[in-house]
Amino acid sequence: MISPLDRWYSTNCCLCCHVRTGTIILGIWYLIINAVVLLILLTALSDPDQYHLSSAELGNDFDFMDDANICIATAISLLMILICGMATYGAYKQHAAWIIPFFCYQIFDFALNTLVAISVVVYPNTIQDYLQQLPGNFPYKEEIMSMNAMCLVLIVLIFIGCILAFKAYLIACVWNCYRYVSGRGSADILVYVTTNDTTVLLPPYEETLGGPEKHLPPPPYVSA
Repeated sequence: MISPLDRWYSTNCCLCCHVRTGTIILGIWYLIINAVVLLILLTALSDPDQYHLSSAELGNDFDFMDDANICIATAISLLMILICGMATYGAYKQHAAWIIPFFCYQIFDFALNTLVAISVVVYPNTIQDYLQQLPGNFPYKEEIMSMNAMCLVLIVLIFIGCILAFKAYLIACVWNCYRYVSGRGSADILVYVTTNDTTVLLPPYEETLGGPEKHLPPPPYVSA
């Protein structure tokens, strides 16, 4: 009987490329994004007055770009660069253990987005509260706030649902890459040695290391 996980297993992903290739592309994409974010944060640390957003500009009492938040965001960006680099290297060199941290990050990110969707359903008024905290010069703020509350909640849920579906597909791609790399590392490799008139099938590697001895019957006795 085929398990549910085996039914979703495939060596192909979007654009008909291999799951290893897709994981490498995904890891490089995350590396580029986090590198750009890290560059912006380091620039903000070097010139805090240029990137400082006061509470009056944000319309609330929360100081977003203070030194502590920038340092925390910088540390997270460095950690993400390390995790994405490990996933890219693990998929390229076929080391399954290096892909696990990136897969765990994907699960954690998917869980956070799921909690956001649940909070929107349970507390629909949070959308209006969030819109009121946006700066006054935010594009189309008044038009969005004038919409019906249920319609606004439905639009947000559809948007979050599309994001969750896309993230779930990326999780499946990385998981299939991990299974493929793990299977390649643990599979038995049979080697064929071919000469001009004979073909020999070598035994598996485990048998050459001293497996259970096989007792063969003695050859039949032939009288002279």
